[in-house]
Amino acid sequence: MMNKTDSKVGIQVALLAAVIAIMGYAYKLLSGGEEMPDLFDETQEEVVEYEDIESTYENFLPYYGNENLINHEYYTLCYSEKHEQAEWVAYEMDVRRLVKNAERSDSFRQDHDIPTGSAAVDDYYGSGYDRGHLVPAADMQFHPDAMYASFLMSNICPQVSSFNRGIWRELEEQVRDWTRGYKHLYIVTGPVLSKRAKARIGETTDITVPSAFYKVLLDYQEPELKAVAFVIPNEKSEKPLDYYAISVDEAEEITGLDFFADLPDRIEEKLESNYNVGRWPFDEERFKERVSRWNKY
Repeated sequence: MMNKTDSKVGIQVALLAAVIAIMGYAYKLLSGGEEMPDLFDETQEEVVEYEDIESTYENFLPYYGNENLINHEYYTLCYSEKHEQAEWVAYEMDVRRLVKNAERSDSFRQDHDIPTGSAAVDDYYGSGYDRGHLVPAADMQFHPDAMYASFLMSNICPQVSSFNRGIWRELEEQVRDWTRGYKHLYIVTGPVLSKRAKARIGETTDITVPSAFYKVLLDYQEPELKAVAFVIPNEKSEKPLDYYAISVDEAEEITGLDFFADLPDRIEEKLESNYNVGRWPFDEERFKERVSRWNKY
């Protein structure tokens, strides 16, 4: 049997529910039909409003000015003759592309689409640096032509071995994990050429050895738009990936580039000014494997 106290509490709860319902109805009338937000949802965060634009990566390229813009079928790059490597490459990852239809070829070759000529394979021989991919070969294994294009020398930069086979590999694998989770990502990646070079190499060309590399990620799909950037020194690292996570605005300050320049200004400002690393979960076991094994290559 319900006692007087229980009855009183029940009446109070009913009255509170009625008040909230009335407030919700009034809010809907005044806001043109929008639903009232949940007053008791403490997990609500400001979500950037989705704005539908054509879903091709050409709309998400950095500003490239008068530099050499080269459109390959599966990625676009901006080539710097001064540094003999791409200033950036841009492409999109889709969960449907995470299939293996092509084996890694390791067939490095010059990119004859570069008007001035790209670096040559021989320029890296005996240099002590790896031929590091910007667009990873493993991201292009969905088609033989894509795999072929990933080994063009315009997609290659000199990387310290323990960086290329360590933290850079970890980040590349982590991006594929995020693609599985978020279904579609826009990616811009490249060397930091605005800072003093580590060295210069090359037999036939003068190639800058970058001091660091960056990767900028954009999730432009409903229900949650988000972006994050990483700038990582071109050296072995014992630190976790999230140590290097920064906002897109910060990456622009470091690189001197303007990422996602064609986004609507309101959207661009919100996405690039902040990031929430909690929205980009990291694989702790992979980090441990990198520190214990991959860093020793």
